[in-house]
Amino acid sequence: MTSVSRRLRPVAAATVAVATVAVGLGVPPPVAAAPGRTLTAGGAEPRKCHAAPAAGRRGVDTFRITAPSTGVIRARLRSGADGDWDLAVFDSAGRLVAGSAGPRSAELADGQVTAGDVLTIQGCRYAGPARTVDVAVSFHPDPVPAPAAAGRTAAPIQVVEVATPARADKAKLDRLGLRLDEHGTETSRAVLLRGPADAEKLRRAGLAYTVKVSDVAAESARHRAADRRYADTTVRSGLPSGRTSYRRLPDYEYEMKELARRHPDLVRLVVLPHRTVEGRDMLALEITRDVGAADDGKPVFLNTSAHHPPEWIAAEHAMEWAYDLVTSYSREERTRQLLSRSRAVVVPLVNPDGFAVSREAHRAEVVGGFPVDYTAYEFTRKNCSAASVPADRTGGICLQNPAANQIGVDLNRNYGGLWGGPGASAAWDDMYFRGPAPFSEPEIRNLRSLYTDRQVVTAVNNHSAANLIIRPPSLLAGEVSADEGVAAELGARMRDHNGYHSVRGWQLYDTSGSAEDWAHGVGGTLAYTIEVGEWVGFESLHPEFTRHIDEYLGRGTAPGAGKGGNREVYYTMLAATLEPKYHSTLTGTLPDGWTLTAHKRFSTPTSPVLQPDGTETAPLHYTDRFRSSLRGTGGRFSWAVNPSTRPQMAGRGGRAPAAEPQAALRLANPAGQTPVDPGEPLQSAREEVPFTVTGMPRHDNGFARVRIEWTDPGTDYDLHVLDPDGHVVGMSVNGYQDRPFEEATLIDPAPGTYRAVIQKVAGTDGSDSGDWGNGTVTFAPPRLGAPGVTESWTLTCHRPGGAVTAARQVEVARGATVDVGDVCRRR
Repeated sequence: MTSVSRRLRPVAAATVAVATVAVGLGVPPPVAAAPGRTLTAGGAEPRKCHAAPAAGRRGVDTFRITAPSTGVIRARLRSGADGDWDLAVFDSAGRLVAGSAGPRSAELADGQVTAGDVLTIQGCRYAGPARTVDVAVSFHPDPVPAPAAAGRTAAPIQVVEVATPARADKAKLDRLGLRLDEHGTETSRAVLLRGPADAEKLRRAGLAYTVKVSDVAAESARHRAADRRYADTTVRSGLPSGRTSYRRLPDYEYEMKELARRHPDLVRLVVLPHRTVEGRDMLALEITRDVGAADDGKPVFLNTSAHHPPEWIAAEHAMEWAYDLVTSYSREERTRQLLSRSRAVVVPLVNPDGFAVSREAHRAEVVGGFPVDYTAYEFTRKNCSAASVPADRTGGICLQNPAANQIGVDLNRNYGGLWGGPGASAAWDDMYFRGPAPFSEPEIRNLRSLYTDRQVVTAVNNHSAANLIIRPPSLLAGEVSADEGVAAELGARMRDHNGYHSVRGWQLYDTSGSAEDWAHGVGGTLAYTIEVGEWVGFESLHPEFTRHIDEYLGRGTAPGAGKGGNREVYYTMLAATLEPKYHSTLTGTLPDGWTLTAHKRFSTPTSPVLQPDGTETAPLHYTDRFRSSLRGTGGRFSWAVNPSTRPQMAGRGGRAPAAEPQAALRLANPAGQTPVDPGEPLQSAREEVPFTVTGMPRHDNGFARVRIEWTDPGTDYDLHVLDPDGHVVGMSVNGYQDRPFEEATLIDPAPGTYRAVIQKVAGTDGSDSGDWGNGTVTFAPPRLGAPGVTESWTLTCHRPGGAVTAARQVEVARGATVDVGDVCRRR
């Protein structure tokens, strides 16, 4: 288990350059609200409202307003308009300041402005009967620092890659209180250094590192300059859409609407049921032949992106995939065949609020001698929820909240699967904050509805950047999936196209509450995270735009060059929905116009819930309801569904015991005491106690648990276990005054002589009460490895009009087919 107690402590200034934003700032300055206005347009026109000022054109109404201060403008269309109006704000030079182009009139546009600039507020009637709509405008001045913070300067933020060849090194790094990034490999972890003091922490801990980016702000400026040069010199890229630059929020919204409007038989725009924290509509695209037949029973590939706002390259990948399917449908037989039998669902922006903050936070200015660095907001990781933020840090809009980019919940730690365990935080200001409860955030409840209302056979959750394909489980202590064989095989098939490394989540570091663990664990979806692009620093989240092109198409220096890139990865996943070994199949007969519904409802426990002090409370239970339908066309049907088994509940071990486990051993404490030394665990002062594990035919040990205890509340020990070859195979670094023990678990330990390495990392030298004792090694038999908890699908047959004529239950395994016969016949 990782260093739980340290991981969950609140991390001060856990943001990029957050010290220049949040320190010394209190309640935001007063907001200047402009008088409300009503926009009027006699006719509708499906135009790109945020492209340019268009006063006098059909479907457009505008007015001008002068910015009273430097800061952020917020423009919002008031709800209630029956139709679709879009919104844009332009500066005096005609440049877009902010925009919103959702499919209704729930428009919200935030952007940065300069005092005295004359702004154009533009509303465009895209569709619908509403001739008028109300717009409200407010100005939010940049904060003025407290006197103690005025004039403060910040050292350049550096990104370094820290060598962590063993899980013990990762745990040690967790304890240092540094700003860790999500990027990692099996042997390294990315860290942001905010100055010499951070670098000194690494040096004292004996952790070597390589500087990847020496100045994050400067690197960001270089990337954006390169993007401008590319866009200025390129008419059309090789991408399916031809884009030459990163999209902003209204680009995504408008293009999704246009794909659906221009291809109504192939594309359907879905407004998900819950509005975001700031009140925006969250959108998905469904793409298949005869897309209006929602109950056609086609298996689904779900492609999502931007749980984390600064991962622009990941969002671009998902949007290009939607374009790819639409543009290639008319010219590629493969696409036509796939979309005639399967359904693609695309959600480019899981976190539209946070994405809008990241894309619009592009200005770093000095206000009153104090730097207000919007780079911090550009690299925000969470959504805009302030529900868990202390009262003295609330107030202000998300782009300018006093808590800076510490506000919000990490949406990819908010799913029910393994929620509350290691790899997430209970602290509101931590970058991995899991939220107050599983599925507490509206954005994640929206994703949940996509999974539970469809048979999602395969799924990809796009992130950046690490050149990785990640599959469950994400906790080393979590259960092994019963589907590891097929999941690893499908991961390898994706790897053949993008050249990434395919791993299980826990091989990098522990994570809980992620999308793929929940989707696979409770629904049986073969779900993966794809970390797009090579990690070369924080700018890898949104590298130069040409890198996105290369990674998507598989060209240039991308590892998938010549192999198809991520474009072929997505095609592989769509095709996999049709392969019987990756799903379950129900067959039978169903009268024309009658509907067969498959549904089940069950409760699942979270992880034991880690508390801020490192203790655990009992798991919570949450209830999921899965329901999807098939409409009969007369005669035989074949319906691809997910298996009845919940893989999350499968056991480790996977075999019946062949002999009794070994008897318990005692670990003898060597004479004397080791001095306090918090340095490198295998090189610093330490005690080593050998013990021997025996094997077959005498003993069958599925598990070995190595434990030490102590009584002094001011003492802390770390425990590492080395196998006969000297490799770390177990570790425990959780102990502190409320948890005075360490216990490391070995799974299927091979016979031989092991060593328990015990290091005193805190306490008083020579204190008898601070010495460890009661050292033991206990053994347990292997578990049989049950295939998982099975909940039957309940099938109900409905006549046209809705009357239920028959119901039955059926269990079907992955790769299996069950013929339910004339399922609508009364029994």
